[in-house]
Order: sequence, then structure tokens, then C-alpha cells
Amino acid sequence: MENKPKSDEYLRAHTLGELTPLSGAILLVDYDPAWRRQFESEAARIRSALGKRALLLEHAGSTSVPGLVAKPIIDIVLAVADSAQETEYAPLLEETGYRLRIREPHDHEHRMFKGVTPDVNLHVYSAGCPEIDRMLAFRDRLRNDAADRELYARTKRQLAQRDWKYMQNYADAKSDVVAKILARAKF
Repeated sequence: MENKPKSDEYLRAHTLGELTPLSGAILLVDYDPAWRRQFESEAARIRSALGKRALLLEHAGSTSVPGLVAKPIIDIVLAVADSAQETEYAPLLEETGYRLRIREPHDHEHRMFKGVTPDVNLHVYSAGCPEIDRMLAFRDRLRNDAADRELYARTKRQLAQRDWKYMQNYADAKSDVVAKILARAKF
């Protein structure tokens, strides 16, 4: 949820595997109560794989906000002792079908793994990372403030109508409204 848009060069440098351009429009769908169950199922799989290494697991992103339109991708925040120490957790996640896709050492040591069924973005940070608090504060503000939830939904719908080269470009375009909502949340 960083405010600075990520360039093509940045994306290429931090993406593991092929950087795939979007092949169509951004798909937004109405809130689906099944997303909560999908998160719970994935969280149980992750806890089973990592045991005590999973220090925090939270459902984040738009699929965690009842009533909000979303891309049908479950965002999960995972805190481990040190996200830079991939050998401590990555092989265990990979054994359960997750694939490391993004490594950002200069952005809170963020790692992002993809899960396939359901479609999951698993964001890994070190315990105590301020980005975790930021992501959860944003989620909680949207859950509890109808006006900000509608503002965010309207922004997402408008941006989804545009053509984007990469999904990250769409995410970056939401940064200003995210910052305004977080400011109202006093974060």
C-alpha cells in the first residue's frame, strides 16, 4: 500500500518468474460471503504448514470488507519472525501450493506468494512491521465507515474501467484515496 507508483523496471526486478501483463479489464464483483470461509480455510492450511512460525494471520484487502466490491482474490497478511529469512517459511508454504512471486527487500521486506485455488495473495511481513498495522487499519476503517467504503468502491469502479498494463498499476492508482481514508482513520 505504498504511495509511490511502481515502475515497469521495479516490477521486473522484484517479480519472480515472468511478469505477465493484464489481458483484459479488471474484474470487480459484488461482495461474496464465501470469501470469509475461503480465508478461514487458507489460514488453517497456512497454520498447519507453518505451525508456530505463523505469528499472525489476517484477512485483508477488499474481500475482507462486507459490502465492498472486490477482485475475487483473497488477500492474507502473514507475520513471521523475519520475512527476510525465507528459508524459515517459504519451503513450507511452497509444499502447500503457494508460489513466491514478489520479493521487495526495500519495502518492509515484503514477500508475496500466490495461491491458486482459491486465488490468494499471501503478503508476508516480519512481526511488528508497520505495514501490517496500516493494512489492517485500512480494512477496519472500510468495515466501520460506510461513507469511506462507498468512496473506495466508487474509486475502484472508476479505475477498473481504464486499461492497465499490470495489476500493480491499478493498485497504485488507488493510493491517493487510500491515503485520505487512512488519514481519516487517524493512521
